[in-house]
Amino acid sequence: MTRSSISRYLTLLTGLVLAHTQTRAQQFNSDSWLSKPWGTVTLIPTIGQRNTMIMNTYSLFPKWEFTMAAYLYNNDHNHSSNDGYSTSIYLKYMFYENKSQTGGAAIKAGTGMFPGTLNAELRVEDAFKTFWMNTPVTIPFFKNTLSWDLMPGGCYTHNYGDDNISGWTFTYSTRLAWYPIGPETSLVGEVFGSTGKTGAIPEYKIGVRWEPSPYSVFALTYGQEFSSNLGAGFEFGVMLFSPPFACFGCNPAKNKTAFRQ
Repeated sequence: MTRSSISRYLTLLTGLVLAHTQTRAQQFNSDSWLSKPWGTVTLIPTIGQRNTMIMNTYSLFPKWEFTMAAYLYNNDHNHSSNDGYSTSIYLKYMFYENKSQTGGAAIKAGTGMFPGTLNAELRVEDAFKTFWMNTPVTIPFFKNTLSWDLMPGGCYTHNYGDDNISGWTFTYSTRLAWYPIGPETSLVGEVFGSTGKTGAIPEYKIGVRWEPSPYSVFALTYGQEFSSNLGAGFEFGVMLFSPPFACFGCNPAKNKTAFRQ
C-alpha cells in the first residue's frame, strides 16, 4: 500500500473512531430486526481481503439506531494498493418484536451502500448519490436453534458515474444462523445482491460467529461472487457493545435492558 493511500485510509479510520469516542451487521450484509438497548454504543471493525470497514452505531432513542460506516476496497485482494472507499449513513427503527424477543421486524433507510450490493463501478464514494431503504425481518425456528433473516429493499442512484446513471434497483439479502450447541456459537450463511439498473453480481457468505458475552461478538467468514472470483474472500469482524449510557432523556443507571445479539 502506498504512503498516500495509507494516509487517506488512516485519516478516514481515525475520523470515525474519534466520532465514536466523542459522541453495526458486522461483515454480513443481512441484518436482524433488533435495535440495541437505549443508550448503547456499538463499534464494529472488520478486516478482509476485499473490504476493510468500520461501523459505529448509536442507540440514542428507544428502538432507534443511527449508524456511520466507512469501507475501503481492494478488488484484487492486493493490499499494497486500494480501489477507493465509500461511506454509509443510515437510521434503523424496530417497529415489531415478538413476545419472546427472538424475532421481529424493522425498517432502515440511508445513503451509501454496503459492499457487494451496488455495481462495482459505482460503489466508490456513493454516499449522497445512492439512497436506499430495506426491511429486516427475523423469524426463529425449532426453539430458537435456527434464526432466519430476510431483508428486501430498494435503492435509487442519481446522476452517478461517467454516464450520469440514474435508476432504481431492487436489493435482497437473506441469512440463516444455526446454533447447534447453544446460544454462544452459530454457523451462518447468507446470500445477497441486487437487480436493476445499478445491480451487482449476487454473492454468498459463510462463516462462524461466536458470542462469548453480552458485550462482544466475533465472526470469521468467507464470501464469493456466484459468477466470478471478485467476492469478499476471508473476513474477520468484531462487534463491541458498550453499557447503555449514550442516550437522550434516559437514566443510564436505571436502564437495565438486557443485551441480545
